[in-house]
Amino acid sequence: MCKKADILKSRPGETLEKDTIDEIIFKTKNPRNRIMLELMARGGMRVGEVLKLRAMDVHDRKLVLQEPKSGKEAEMVFVPRKVSERLKNYVRDKDIGPEERIFPLSYSAARVIVGKAGKMVNIHLTPHDLRRHAATYASRNGTPLEVISKVICRHAHLQTTRSFNCVPSKF
Repeated sequence: MCKKADILKSRPGETLEKDTIDEIIFKTKNPRNRIMLELMARGGMRVGEVLKLRAMDVHDRKLVLQEPKSGKEAEMVFVPRKVSERLKNYVRDKDIGPEERIFPLSYSAARVIVGKAGKMVNIHLTPHDLRRHAATYASRNGTPLEVISKVICRHAHLQTTRSFNCVPSKF
C-alpha cells in the first residue's frame, strides 16, 4: 500500500509553475471550488479573504475586502476579467443575495478543497501556495516589486514581499 508521502510530491518552499496551476484549475469541475482556486491563484487572495467575500463586494474586476488582515477598513483586489465574469455568473446562478457570503464554508473546508485539488496532480497544495503563485507569476512577467507588494499581495512592507519566496532575489 502506498503511503501519502509516496503519492504526493514534496516541494517545501517551491513555487508552482503556471502550467501546474492551470492544470489544477482546469481539472477542478465544481464551479465553486474552481472560482475559489482562481481567486487565490490569479488574484493573490488569502483563503480567509475569499471566504469573507460577499456578493455586494464584487464590482466588475475590483473586489472589496471588508475588514482585511491589514486592519484597514477595506482593501481592493483586482482579478482578471475571465475570473470576474465567472464569479459574477456564479453569484447570479446561485441567486446569492448582496449581503450573503459567496462561499459559506469554514476555513478548514476550504483548505480541504485546495488540498484535494493538489492531489489531482499529485502535489501537496495549500492556499498560500496559490497566493504565492499569483505574486511569482506577476514578477516573472515584469510587474514591479512595489506593485506586487502593494496591489497583489497587499503587504504593509516591501520586505514582506521580498521574503515571500516568490520574487527574484535581485530585488
